[in-house]
Amino acid sequence: MTIAAIATPLGEGGIAVIRVSGPEAVGISATVFRGKDLNTVPSHTAHFGRIVKGDEVIDEVVATVFRGPRSYTGEDTVEISCHGGVLVTQRVLETVLGAGAVPARAGEFTERAFLNGKLDLAQAEAVADLIHARSLTATRAAVQQLEGRLGAHVARFRQAVIDMTALVELELDFIEEDVEFASRDQLRRLLDEVTAELDTLLATYETGRLVKHGVRTVIAGLPNAGKSTLLNALTGRDRAIVSATAGTTRDVIDADWSHGGLLFTLTDTAGLRHTEDAIEAEGVRRSHAALEGADLIVYLHDVVAPPEPDVRARYAGRPFLLVGNKTDLAPRADRTPYDLCISAKSGTDLETLKAAMLRAVLGERRIEPGGVLVTASRHRDALAKTREHLSAARTALEAGTTGDFLAIDLRAALHHLGRLTGSITTEDLLDSIFSRFCIGK
Repeated sequence: MTIAAIATPLGEGGIAVIRVSGPEAVGISATVFRGKDLNTVPSHTAHFGRIVKGDEVIDEVVATVFRGPRSYTGEDTVEISCHGGVLVTQRVLETVLGAGAVPARAGEFTERAFLNGKLDLAQAEAVADLIHARSLTATRAAVQQLEGRLGAHVARFRQAVIDMTALVELELDFIEEDVEFASRDQLRRLLDEVTAELDTLLATYETGRLVKHGVRTVIAGLPNAGKSTLLNALTGRDRAIVSATAGTTRDVIDADWSHGGLLFTLTDTAGLRHTEDAIEAEGVRRSHAALEGADLIVYLHDVVAPPEPDVRARYAGRPFLLVGNKTDLAPRADRTPYDLCISAKSGTDLETLKAAMLRAVLGERRIEPGGVLVTASRHRDALAKTREHLSAARTALEAGTTGDFLAIDLRAALHHLGRLTGSITTEDLLDSIFSRFCIGK
């Protein structure tokens, strides 16, 4: 079956691309293209011509031919670049569909690339991550995964587990001869090495999650502490209304801000106080809900006002910064209770706050430019289950358990590693992954 879809965002632009892929991609495109005969042109060549429907010229285009397997999908593919108007792009697509192609499902081009061995499953997921990346670090992490670094890393110790399993199962074939093909000391050493590799990868997940999804940062505090002023100061624009009147902010307001390669989704909240005003009370409720899901809480307090008791205890165990604000009004105020003090209005010590926010979420972790990060919960779960079965195998080995039970855990570990890279898949798994893609990719 040959599929087609618009591969560029809908809207007006210089050009748009219609992608056609499948066994009849070249033939179908050739029937609606007037110019060189696309059936005869070499692979990886571009040709100017016109898309026609009967005697009507739809648009002047450039058709680029990629013959399988040397294409993104591994199949014959034609990419038709037309003018980027909404109507003309849709008409070119409709003309191709009228010639025999069928509309592509979301992610179907990349799914075919995976099924045809052009990408492993982790690389395929990285395509979507790269498209949706909203920070420099997220882009770099997606590119590394797209290059196959995670898959290659996993493949190395997966092969070690395969070798272990093969030796253990070989012994089972000769159990009556009491032959030991797999040295127990060697198995212990290999299990320990692979488990250590898994621990290293799993330790990167929390950083990887923040890189991929951003840091949900809630700016909280009493009314009139300067929360909206701080949001505007960090983002460099008037995103939130600022007023001297307490209780001005009555809803949560989100704004994206990048710093240190990370995306911070800043949430300005209604001041935390008891109120009889129904609308403000709803805002306070939403503030508490935002705090529950925060990766970082920046709790702002007016240094002129009396200190709040037990603020830290309320958010114990969470990444938390207690920040004194309005030092421009009280430069000699007591700074002892605070992690740091700033003036959001004048910008004093904002850079210190930015550095503190990075330290609060990353701790001692570092984002190494060439390092491998686990960014997807699916990958984390597969690695954690692999480790669980290898740990069970290690325990069984120490207990002197027979090889047949040992092989069960080793086989289970291989199953979960295979699901990570896609060497073991189910239709439900593929549907879940590729349904999150945009159409045309």
